[in-house]
Amino acid sequence: MVRAHAARPDGRNAHQEKRMKPIMNTSRPVSPRQERRRFLKQVAAGLAAGATAFPAIAQEKTERPSSAASGQPPLAEILARYATELKYEDLPQDVVRIAKRATLDTIGCAFGGYDAGPSRIAIKLASDVSSKQGATVLFSGISTSAELAVFANGVMIRYLDFNDAFVSLTHGAGHPSDTIAALLTAAELGGRSGRDLITATVLAYEVFCKIADVFDYLGNGIDHSTITGIAAVVGAGRLMGLTAEQMVHAIGITVGGNTATRQGRSDALSNWKAFAAADASRKAIFSVQLAQNGMTGPSNVFEGSYGFFKVMGRKPVAPPLLGEPFGIRRSFTKRFPLGQFSQTVAQAALEVRPFVKSPDDIAEINIHVSRSAIKIMADGPDKWRPQTHETADHSIPYAAALVLMKGNIDAEYYEDPYLHDPALLDLVSRVKCLPSDEADRTEQEFNLCEFEVVLKSGARKTVRVEYHRGHFKNPMTDAEMEEKFRLMAQKHMSADRIDNLLRLIWGIESEPQVSKLIAATRV
Repeated sequence: MVRAHAARPDGRNAHQEKRMKPIMNTSRPVSPRQERRRFLKQVAAGLAAGATAFPAIAQEKTERPSSAASGQPPLAEILARYATELKYEDLPQDVVRIAKRATLDTIGCAFGGYDAGPSRIAIKLASDVSSKQGATVLFSGISTSAELAVFANGVMIRYLDFNDAFVSLTHGAGHPSDTIAALLTAAELGGRSGRDLITATVLAYEVFCKIADVFDYLGNGIDHSTITGIAAVVGAGRLMGLTAEQMVHAIGITVGGNTATRQGRSDALSNWKAFAAADASRKAIFSVQLAQNGMTGPSNVFEGSYGFFKVMGRKPVAPPLLGEPFGIRRSFTKRFPLGQFSQTVAQAALEVRPFVKSPDDIAEINIHVSRSAIKIMADGPDKWRPQTHETADHSIPYAAALVLMKGNIDAEYYEDPYLHDPALLDLVSRVKCLPSDEADRTEQEFNLCEFEVVLKSGARKTVRVEYHRGHFKNPMTDAEMEEKFRLMAQKHMSADRIDNLLRLIWGIESEPQVSKLIAATRV
């Protein structure tokens, strides 16, 4: 049986302590290890009568050296200990406020994605399953299994690419609010309070942001939804009441078997883009349930001989620095429903638009951005001729042309007939995306965009945007956040009910049960 090493709060190295006791039901008269030994003896007795000798595969080592031998506890233990020890009272008030804003924005984005095709598929699957311990799909009120509730909610949250974002110190990008799908369900099943939800939200963001800061997943071809799963399992595990030992196993189960590559965000994009994070959160909640019921996971899952960091990155990774300054402070909200590297592009296009009397007057559009932005959102011909919603909302050229032609961005512009509008595509063809050394140097702080329009007359206009509206150094106001929420919710809910829901979210720390918030979203 694989066992994890316990981390000591008194600071002594994990290898100096006894191993954690295996997770098992102590009321059973025979332990799993004893049962396994008895079974193997029976098999051996049956083979002994004349079976030929097996190759010496069993001579291989079955346990890998622990990273504790170097004096550093395994990362899974560090995360587990931090998760079980963090308290609401430890959180600064500005961090609590940001967590509430994140919850508000995330539920608003789920409203926006409620009617989308992938969301309908996920909700249909959820409606086909019932569970003794049911979990609720937002808006529909459907009670289903925990996994399918998380998946359906996660697809709705992510579909419009309108929920928050984060750019790491390793130049990676992702959406920590995707984890809220798992947190809502875990809070519902665990009967948790609003304060518990806030604490778990800060925790999930912390895991996502700080691991992203030290592990270059983008550079290694790993999709950010992989990091989403790690963050979700820690946050959901906290809400489901896992012990530190169970948390280590849940992390091992998730990390050991759930790695996504970035191919799903390359070339023409599919529905996978909308459900990758939802699927990671689905697997996370199941990992929590497995560990809670006694299932064990791989030890040293990050640092072992075949651990995540060694296999996926092939070089040492520094331990993340958890706690102040909290990572959630560096997340940002989106003003436009498109990928995060296009936020400054869209704002720059909006600012330069008064200079252009007609799109027909434009000779060329030169957009100077970071190489990371180009790699993700202008990496090939599909971004100039998007054939799917998912490709269009992840295209810098398409976003720039849309704003110049329409003056705004609406989700319907990512569908037909706009995807095949000759005038729009002609304008898209005049866009050039050029790498900027300055943008590369500053991308850990902001997504620099220098947007130049050259008219056929020879006139030129350049706009520079560093901190788009919604960036943590240029944040949206609470009123702007509410306006965004209302725009997405008003199709499904009356104004007075929206007001009540907003009041509930802003005061969530006073609610004894998160289930009240989930019920209030019913349309």
